[in-house]
Amino acid sequence: ARRKIADPVCMLAGGPGQSAVAIAASTMPLFARLNNRRDIVFVDQRGTGGSAPLLCKDEASGSLAEQSEPDRQFRLVVQCKAELLKLPYIKSESDLGFFTTSIAVQDLDAVRRQLGAERVDLVGGSYGTRVALEYLRQFPKAVRRTVLDGVAPPDTVLPASYSVDNQAAFDGLVAACAAAPACARAHPGLQGRFVALLQSLPKVVSGIQPLSGRGEKFTLTRDMVLAAVRGALYTPALASALPEAIDAAARGDLSGLLGLNATSVAKKSARLATGMHLSVVCAEDVPRLPLASDKPGADFGTASARMYEKLCSIWPRGAVPGAFYGIAASASPALVLSGGIDPVTPPRHGERVARALGPMARHVVVANAGHGVMAIGCM
Repeated sequence: ARRKIADPVCMLAGGPGQSAVAIAASTMPLFARLNNRRDIVFVDQRGTGGSAPLLCKDEASGSLAEQSEPDRQFRLVVQCKAELLKLPYIKSESDLGFFTTSIAVQDLDAVRRQLGAERVDLVGGSYGTRVALEYLRQFPKAVRRTVLDGVAPPDTVLPASYSVDNQAAFDGLVAACAAAPACARAHPGLQGRFVALLQSLPKVVSGIQPLSGRGEKFTLTRDMVLAAVRGALYTPALASALPEAIDAAARGDLSGLLGLNATSVAKKSARLATGMHLSVVCAEDVPRLPLASDKPGADFGTASARMYEKLCSIWPRGAVPGAFYGIAASASPALVLSGGIDPVTPPRHGERVARALGPMARHVVVANAGHGVMAIGCM
C-alpha cells in the first residue's frame, strides 16, 4: 500500500506444537483486509514446523489394533525421545527443556526487532493465546493490540481442565438433543446408552480403519471412544453427528465414531510436534496437577491427567518463572473471544482472563460455536 501501517500482525498457532506456517494458507483469507496495509507474520515457534522441530511418529497412522494398545503412546514417546536426542540441535536431554513458552516469546521478540517494528499486534488461537499473554507480560510496550481466540490461560492446569470442560460440552450436547423434538425422538435416552457403551469396554470388535479402508478386529477401549467424542466436540458440525454415532456404536456399528475420530486428526496442518507439546505441558502444567481445583468429569474422568503424568515422568522439564502464571492488567486493548460450546477453552476461561486484563479488555462469546471463532462469518 502507499500508506503502509507500521505494526505487523503476528499469528500465534495452537497446540502446543502446531506450526504457524502450516496454517498460513488457511488463515490468510481471514486477514485479507488487514494485509492490504499490514504485514502478516507467521513464525514457527521453536520446536515446530521448520524451527528446530520436535516431531514424533504420527499416533493416528497405525492400525486400529495398534491404536488400542494401552501402552502404545508411552512406547512411542520413549522412542521419539531417543530419536530427538540424535538431532544436531539437541545435544542432551536437558536441551528438551528449552522449548517453554517463556523462552519462545523471546524468540518472537527477536523477530520483531529484526523486522524493525516498534510494536506488533498479536492474534493467538488456543495455546497461541497463552503465548500472547506471556509475550504481553514480558514485552508489554511492544504490543499495540491483542486478539485471544479460545483462551488457554497460563494458570490453567490443562490435563485437569480437559476433563471438566469436555464433560460440560458433552453434557450440553445431550441436553440439546433432548430439547430438540426430532433429536429426542431419534435418540431417546442418549446419555444412558453412552454410559452403557463405556461400561461394556474394553471388548473385541470389528471395524474399518477410515484412513486405510482396511477392516480389522481390535479391542475397543474406553479411551478410544472418549477420544472420538472429544475430537468431534471441537467442531459443532461434527458434534451434531455424535448422537447417531453413539447410538450406532451401542448397536455394534462403529463406523460413525471411527470416522469422526479420523476426521479430527487427518488434517496435516493440525498435526502437532509431540516433543514440543510435551516440553511445554510437562514444564508448565503437569507439575501443578496436585494444585488443580477442577474436578474430573463423570465420563471423562482422570484418564488424560494420568496419561500426561506417565509421559512427563520420562520427559525433561524446563524452568518456568513464577510470574508466568500471573495475568497483569493490560495497558493495550485486548479482544477475548470464546465459543459458547467449546470443549477445551470454554467461556469460563475467557471471562476470567478478560477480568484480569482489566478495563482495556472485552470478552465476546459466540453462542453455539466450538473451538476457535475467528473464521465464523459473523466475527
